[in-house]
Amino acid sequence: MAQSFAHGNYSHTQKKARTGGRTARDQARRVLSQNFVVDPDAVARIVEAAGPHDLVLEPGAGEGVLTRALAGTCGQVVGYEIDPLLAGRLAARTRGDTRIRVVRGDFLAARAPREPFAVAGNIPYAVTSKIVDWCLRAPGLTSATLVTQLEYARKRTGDFGRWSMLTVQTWPWYGWRLLGGIGREAFRPVPAVDSAVLRIDRRPHAPELPGYRDFVAYGFTGLGGSLHATLRLRYPAPQVDAAFAEAGIDPGAVVAHVHPDRWRTLFDRLHPTG
Repeated sequence: MAQSFAHGNYSHTQKKARTGGRTARDQARRVLSQNFVVDPDAVARIVEAAGPHDLVLEPGAGEGVLTRALAGTCGQVVGYEIDPLLAGRLAARTRGDTRIRVVRGDFLAARAPREPFAVAGNIPYAVTSKIVDWCLRAPGLTSATLVTQLEYARKRTGDFGRWSMLTVQTWPWYGWRLLGGIGREAFRPVPAVDSAVLRIDRRPHAPELPGYRDFVAYGFTGLGGSLHATLRLRYPAPQVDAAFAEAGIDPGAVVAHVHPDRWRTLFDRLHPTG
């Protein structure tokens, strides 16, 4: 729902496509990763996970099922929808509801509000990383509650027993949580994979840690094999040994198995400005 129409003619006629008997509308739906959540219980779970907010931005509002549900608990919901047909329909349906504003455009091109706000939505898998990056760059963001592919949510929250570099790099400033799965049968059209609710929360007291992200990026290079060996290429061996002992990390630990909390201990002990 959050990709541009600029590079194709996505006519909303029901003329059959040349291959597979699909309509042009069906093809547009595939290109835009449009899988709408239709199960009332799933919608209720997403709204509960998002919680009440004064202002919520919804990427890919689609047919507005989640938009209207969010409006029941939030002061103002701004729904972004790049599909002009869907955006027009939703705007018409909600014209009399002062709690909802529909924006016909790409959420990724939106300017973040200056005041505190949250993001909540059933986002398309194809642009998940871009939407997450947008959220992490927005100074006023308080939280993001996103329906993503289950595998993505598990990867970002350490549910596989491994931690991604993005999660570790942002951990001092953001908490990442997996708030349960959503089966594929809750969507129409039915996607090929299951989904999950991913919650990203800005921590209330953000530390000043210049160089921390670069420190983590270097650790993930794997130049020395293990994290311990990699850091010993840059820092004195006794300091690295002492930092690992203080953090309670086995020197042979695989980099992805090191919990984000322990990276902060390593940084404080090893980084010159930590």
